Amino acid sequence: RLGLDVWFAEEVDRSTRQDPDAVGWFRAVTGRFGLEGRATLLSDGEAIEGPALEELLHLASDATLVNISGHLTLPRLLRAFRRRVMVDIDPGFTQFWHQEGLAGANVDGHDLHFTIGELIGTARCPIPTSGIEWRPVRQPVVLEDWPVADSAQHDRFTTVGTWRGPFGPIEHGGLTYGLKVHEFRKLIELPRRSPHRFEIALDIHPGDDGDLAALHENGWRIVDPRDVAFDPDAFRVYVQGSGAEFSVAQGVYVDTRCGWFSDRTTRYLASGKPALVQDTGFGEWLAPGEGVIAFRTMEEAADGAADIVARYPVHSAAARRIAEEHFDSDRVLARFCEEAGIG
Repeated sequence: RLGLDVWFAEEVDRSTRQDPDAVGWFRAVTGRFGLEGRATLLSDGEAIEGPALEELLHLASDATLVNISGHLTLPRLLRAFRRRVMVDIDPGFTQFWHQEGLAGANVDGHDLHFTIGELIGTARCPIPTSGIEWRPVRQPVVLEDWPVADSAQHDRFTTVGTWRGPFGPIEHGGLTYGLKVHEFRKLIELPRRSPHRFEIALDIHPGDDGDLAALHENGWRIVDPRDVAFDPDAFRVYVQGSGAEFSVAQGVYVDTRCGWFSDRTTRYLASGKPALVQDTGFGEWLAPGEGVIAFRTMEEAADGAADIVARYPVHSAAARRIAEEHFDSDRVLARFCEEAGIG
């Protein structure tokens, strides 16, 4: 959309290499967004789908790599790029791991570093920077792909998520920073405190059957994300069929008040769906109250749900305005490219 020559590369492990469904899914989704012949799936240093590694190496010599979460790690390919820009989408995890010298941070070897933790590097956020200038960038949403969608179920709050996620808690400076599961447990009684409907498209491990039972007992409706979010179009249908979003955040985002804001939430907002989301400090740059309501306690969450349902047209219109002002991909990425020296 900005007139750039865009190619995409993703690295996966050996199990994906042997999974024809995964490779087919990659091909279908990248094709859906106009990347036919420009998207490569790499495994063990070889392309298992799309252009060959040698073609990427040839392109890289005059290109800038935008490395999301440092995911691309193949040394031969990384070294070939003229310029390397990291975009951190796991604020707190990335910086704490990097300070501890853990390889999974994948911070080194980049010319510039961006993060969606907008307050990292300020006096208000305790996340260490290790001397790196972490530049803020917001989660972009293509507004044309997410038009306002009406819904008769204004009191149906939904979200899509993973109960535990791939990371463990963070231990730093004598403190433990928890995960989304720990924050959800604090709010597990919300459907009992509110007359509205709360639903999660939840990826939860069978070993967490105790948590799953507690969610059911407290009135949560649980659906399988494989049924409602199996590809980008299904995910959009699910979001736009909701009344609003309710979600907690990773404990590390909450406790450090790093300013994290979810890319999933931007899709709700663009669709005219208000968001009732846990406070991570984003009020420092986004004034919540209409369209987005930030909560810290059970009582604030229940009151916020009541306010959204009672003033739904006001909140819906405000949600779209927030998406246009703060997360419009044309604005967000134009600014990002200017700062990163792209284009």
